[in-house]
Amino acid sequence: MNIDVNQENLYLLLPSKVSWIANMITDDKGIGIVDAIRLIYQSRTYQELETEETKLWHLGPVALYQDIMCN
Repeated sequence: MNIDVNQENLYLLLPSKVSWIANMITDDKGIGIVDAIRLIYQSRTYQELETEETKLWHLGPVALYQDIMCN
């Protein structure tokens, strides 16, 4: 099955990625889950992730985590 990811359905991929990244942040930084999610949603990485044309959705949670922590 070949599914086309576009701006209209990209939102279906994001919660899973945010969940994985938030868990990594809570483990690594020792902060609460709400603060970790807030950090993600306020990041430049997330702004780019929710835009299909950047193709950041191709990256796995570890790469996205590293990008968030480096910026």
